[in-house]
Amino acid sequence: MAAAGAEAAAVAAEEEKRLPEGDPESGGDSEDEGDSDSSGDGEDEEKENEAEIQRLEEQLSINAFDYNCHLDLIKLLRQEGELIKLRRARQKMSELFPLTEEIWLDWLKDEIKMASESAEREKVYELFERAVKDYICPEIWLEYAQYSIGGIGQEGGIEKVRSVFERALTAVGLHVTKGTALWEAYREFENAILETAQPAPGSIPSPEQQQMLCSQLEKIHTLFRRQLGIPLLDMEASYAEYEEWSEEPIPEATVKNYKKALQQLEKYKPYEEALLGAETPKLAEYQAYIDFEMKAGDPARIQLIYERALAENCLVPDLWARYNQYLDRQLKVKELVLSAHDRAVRNCPWTVGLWIRYLLAMERHRVDHSIISEMFEKALNAGFIQATDYVEIWQAYLDYLRRRVDFTQDSSKELEELRSAFARAVEYLKQEVEERFSESGDPSCTIMQNWARVEARLCNNMQKARELWDNIMTKGNAKYANMWLEYYNLERAHGDTQHCRKALHRAVQCTSDYPEHVCEVLLTLERIEGTLEDWDAAVQKTETRLARVNEQRAKAAEKEAALAKQEEEKAEQRKQARAEKKASKKAKKPKAGDKRKADEDEEGEWGQEEAEQPSKKHKGDGDGLPLEEDMEVETGLFGRSGAAKPEHSANQKEKASTSRKDLPKVLHDSSKDNVTVFVSNLSYTMANPEVKLKELFESCGEVTEVRPVFSNKGTFRGYCYVQFKEEKSALQALGLDRQVVEGRPMFVSPCVDKNKNPDFKVFRYSTTLEKHKLFISGLPFSCTKEELEELCRAHGNVKDIRLVTNRAGKPKGLAYVEYENEAQASQAVLKMDGVTVKEHVIKVAISNPPLRRLPEKAEAGRAPQFAVPRPVYGARGKGRTQLSMMPRALQRQSHPVAKAENGMVQNSPATSSSPPEEPKKMSNADFAKMLLKK
Repeated sequence: MAAAGAEAAAVAAEEEKRLPEGDPESGGDSEDEGDSDSSGDGEDEEKENEAEIQRLEEQLSINAFDYNCHLDLIKLLRQEGELIKLRRARQKMSELFPLTEEIWLDWLKDEIKMASESAEREKVYELFERAVKDYICPEIWLEYAQYSIGGIGQEGGIEKVRSVFERALTAVGLHVTKGTALWEAYREFENAILETAQPAPGSIPSPEQQQMLCSQLEKIHTLFRRQLGIPLLDMEASYAEYEEWSEEPIPEATVKNYKKALQQLEKYKPYEEALLGAETPKLAEYQAYIDFEMKAGDPARIQLIYERALAENCLVPDLWARYNQYLDRQLKVKELVLSAHDRAVRNCPWTVGLWIRYLLAMERHRVDHSIISEMFEKALNAGFIQATDYVEIWQAYLDYLRRRVDFTQDSSKELEELRSAFARAVEYLKQEVEERFSESGDPSCTIMQNWARVEARLCNNMQKARELWDNIMTKGNAKYANMWLEYYNLERAHGDTQHCRKALHRAVQCTSDYPEHVCEVLLTLERIEGTLEDWDAAVQKTETRLARVNEQRAKAAEKEAALAKQEEEKAEQRKQARAEKKASKKAKKPKAGDKRKADEDEEGEWGQEEAEQPSKKHKGDGDGLPLEEDMEVETGLFGRSGAAKPEHSANQKEKASTSRKDLPKVLHDSSKDNVTVFVSNLSYTMANPEVKLKELFESCGEVTEVRPVFSNKGTFRGYCYVQFKEEKSALQALGLDRQVVEGRPMFVSPCVDKNKNPDFKVFRYSTTLEKHKLFISGLPFSCTKEELEELCRAHGNVKDIRLVTNRAGKPKGLAYVEYENEAQASQAVLKMDGVTVKEHVIKVAISNPPLRRLPEKAEAGRAPQFAVPRPVYGARGKGRTQLSMMPRALQRQSHPVAKAENGMVQNSPATSSSPPEEPKKMSNADFAKMLLKK
C-alpha cells in the first residue's frame, strides 16, 4: 500500500507539472490581460534562470571544488524542475563533497516521488546507503526506516525493515535528544506486526500462531527494556508507556537499569542544554561535551558526539583530525576508520594534514596499492593553499613507497617505482608548484636529500647520491655551511675520505654564512686522517679564505661607519642651523606692532618641525608608545588656561605661550598606568584637547585627569594621557581605538613604559598565517567597506573587514577580510584574485604577514651585510679565526681627546651644552658612531 501511495504521489506530481497556464486548476485564465503580463514576466524569469544555470555550469567546469556554486546550481535546477540535470548535479557534488542533511533529504524526497517500480526502489535504497555514510543523522535514518516499511510486501521485507532499524539504533540510538523517535518508530512497527498476527475474534489460535504471538510480544518487551537502559530525554514517558502496555510487572533488573539511566541523564543534561542555547557552530560546547565523554570512555558515545559535532562543524580540520586520531588509536575498525578519513578530506580538501593521515591509515589497514596511489593523485588535485603543503604530501607518499621496497634485492619493481616517484616529485615542484606560487616550497631540496640518503644507505649507490647532491648545490645552496656539512656527513658514513676532502675544500671556497665552521671541520679531518701535504694545503686554503672574508667584513663595516658619520654630520649641521636661526631671531627686537607677525613666523617653522617628529616616533601602524626619554615632559593641567581662551590677540598668545614654558613640568606617574590610557595621532590644531577628550572618554567611566603633551613652544604635540578613576574604565576606553576625531583616526593604547617592558606589543592584529582571512591589495582608494563586503559576501559569510589606512585616515588600497572558515576563504581566493574593481586589478591571497623587522637593526640597503658566525668551539676570542674585524682606519680618533684633569676627562664644547642621555641599546650604526667619536 505504501508503494501504491508513493506511485500515486509521483503521478500527481507529474500531472501538476503538466498543467497548462490556462487550466482552471492552476488558477489561471489565458484570456485575462493581467495573467498575460504575469506569463510574460514568468518567461523572462525563466530565461534569466537558464542563463544563470549555464553560467554556474561553466564556473564548475573551471573549478569543480566551488561548494557554493554547486548549491546555487542545485537550487535553480530544482526550482525549474529539470529533474535529469538536477540528478546529475547532485551526483557530481556528492562525488566531491559529503552532502548535508538538508541536501540529502531533498534529494531523497525527490527520488521517492519518482520511484514506482521495484528497480527504482532499489536505487532509492542505494541512495539511502550513501546518505547515512556521509553523516550520522537521526532524521535520515528515520526516513530510511519508514521508506523501507513501504517494501514490506516484497520477499524478506520484514527482515529488511528490522535490519534497517537495528542499524539505525546502533548509529544514533544513543542520541540523547533524538534517539527516542527511532525507538518509538521501531516499537510501532513491531506492534503493527503483532496486530496482524492476532487471531480472528472467537477463534482459537493454533500452536504455531501462539508461538509467533509469544515471540512477537517478547520482541516488543526487549525493545522497551533496551530503550529504558539508555539515558534519553522523556524517559519517564517511555517507562509509563511500558507499565501501561505490559500485562506483567516490570522486572527488577529493568527498573534498576532505568534508574541508573536516569542518573546518567542528569549528567548529560547540562551539555545538551548548552548546545540547545548556543549559537552555531557551537564548537566550544561540543568540545566540552567531547571531553566529558572521553573521560567516561564509552567508545560508542564518543563516536556519536564526534559525529554530532562534525555534522555542524564539517569544515573544521582540527575537529576531523582529533576524531580520526581517536579512531586510529582506539577503535581501529577498518571500515569505520577509512570512512571517517575519506569524509574528512572531502570536507576539507585544502588541509594537507588530513590527506597525510588518510594515506597512513590506508597503509596501516593494508589497502591495495592502486587505491592508495589513486588517493594520492586526488590529493595533488585538491588545491592546497601553500607551496610547502605539496612538499609534505609528496614526502608522505614517498615514505609509503620506500616502506614497500625490499632493499635486500638489487633491483625490484617497487624500487624502480620509488625512484620514478622521486624524479616526478622533483619535476612537479619545479614545474607545477613553482608556476603557481612563484616558489617550489622546498628551497633546501629536502626531497632530493632524502633521495640521496636512500641511494647511499639503502641502495649502496653512492655515485647516484653524489649526482643528486651536486644538483642540490647548483640550486643556490652552495653558500650555506649546513648543506655542505650534511653532504660531508653522508660521504663520511657511506663514501670515502677522498670525496670528503674534496667536498670540504669546495665548502671552504663557497660558504658565505659560517665559513669558520667549515674551515674547522676541514682542519679536523686533516688532523685525524691527512698527510703533511694535506694539512699544509688545508691550512693555506682556510687562511686564504678567512683573510678574504675578514677583508670583506671590514669593508662592509667601514662603509657602514662612513654612512653613519655622514648622517651624524648632517644632523649636526641641521642642529647648528636651527640654533643660528633661533639666535638671530632672539637678537632682533621687533616692535610692538610686529610682535604678532614674528610669533606667527616662529610658530610656522617650529610647527613644521614638530609635525615631522611624531611620524618618526610612531612609525608603523600607530600602535607603538613613545619612549619616556623621547617624550616632551607634560604640562598637565597647568597648560589649560592658555589654550582655552578664544581671543587671538598678540598679548594673550604671548602670555599663553610664556605660561606653558615657565610653569613647572608635570612628569608622568607610572604607578597609575593601570588606570591610564595613551592617546595619540590627534590633530595638532585641536582646540581645548582636555575638554574635548574628557567629553569623549566620559562614556567609558569617570575621568579624573586629561594630560595633553605640549612642546617647548606651547603647541599641542598630538598625544596625551587620559586617567580614569577605575581600571575597568581604562580597559573599556581601549575600545575607542581608531575612532575618527577631527578627521584623523585616534589611537588608544595601554599606558606601558616600554623601558621596563621592552617586549610589550600593542599591535592587536595577528602577524602569523590565518587561513580563514584574506589579504587584498590593489584596491582603489575610493572603495568603501560596504562595497568590499558586497563583493566578498558572494563567496561566504564575512565576519569582519578592515580597510588599512595611514595615520591621517587615508586609505592605502589594502584590506583584510575574515571569513567564517578556511573553506570559504580558499574559495574566495580562487574567485576574486585578479578581479577588476573600479578599473583596478586586485590581488587576493591568504593572510600571512611577513616578519616585522626589529627597530634597533640597521636599515637594509645601506651596505652589504655579512653574517658573523656564532662561536662553536670555546669562548669568544679563542682560536685564530676569531680575530678583531675592525680595521685600523676606524680605530683612529676623528677628534682630539681632551686632556684629563684630576683623573676626569673634560667635555668638549660641543657636548657640554647638551644634557646627558640615558644609555640605550645600540645598533651597528650606533656602534660605528661611537668608534668615530673616540
